Amino acid sequence: MEETIYKIGFWSALVAFVAAFGFDVAQILQLIGIVSYPWDEILIYGFSLFIATPFMLALLALHYVTPDEKKFWSHAAVLFAVMYATYVTLNYVVQLTAVIPYVAPNPVLVQTPHSLFWTVDALGYIALGLATLFAVPVFAKHGLQKWLRWFFLANFLVTPLISLVYFYPNFSTALLLLGLPWIVTATGSMLLLALFFRRRSEL
Repeated sequence: MEETIYKIGFWSALVAFVAAFGFDVAQILQLIGIVSYPWDEILIYGFSLFIATPFMLALLALHYVTPDEKKFWSHAAVLFAVMYATYVTLNYVVQLTAVIPYVAPNPVLVQTPHSLFWTVDALGYIALGLATLFAVPVFAKHGLQKWLRWFFLANFLVTPLISLVYFYPNFSTALLLLGLPWIVTATGSMLLLALFFRRRSEL
C-alpha cells in the first residue's frame, strides 16, 4: 500500500507542477499583452483549477507516509490544502462556466478587484500558504528534503505579498507584480514534492 501511496503522491504533485507551470506561462503572457480576453482568463483559471485537487492529494499522500511523531503537522497541512482546493475550485468553476461564456454575466459572479470571488480567491491562496507552512516540519533538514523545507517556507512567506495584492484598496498591474515570487515558490514546491515521492518510491 505504501508503494501505491508514493505513486499517487508523485503523479499528483507532478500534475500540480505542470498545471502551475502552465499558469505561470499564461500569467506572464497576459501581463505582456500576448494573450487577451477571454483566452487569458480561460488559461489562467483552467490551469489553476488543475493545481488545487492534485496538490491536495499530494499532501494527503505525504500525510500517510509521515512518521507518527510528525503527523500533526502533515494533518494540519492537509486541512489547509482542503480549504485551498474548496475555495479556488468554487471560484474557477464559476468563472469558467457562469461568467466567461456569457456576454453579460451576473456581476455578482465576476472576479474583479475586491469582489466576492476576488476575496474567495484570496482566501484560497492564503490557505495554500498555510498548507505549505504546516508541512515544513515534516521534512528532514538534509538533502532534497532540506530544499523542500525552504521552498515550502518561502511559499508561505510570499503569502503576505499575495494578501497585499488582493486586499490593498487600489489594485494595479504594478501591485500584481508583488506576487510574482509565487511563480517560483509554488511551482518549485510542487516539483520538489514530486521528486520527493519519486525518490522515496525507489528506496
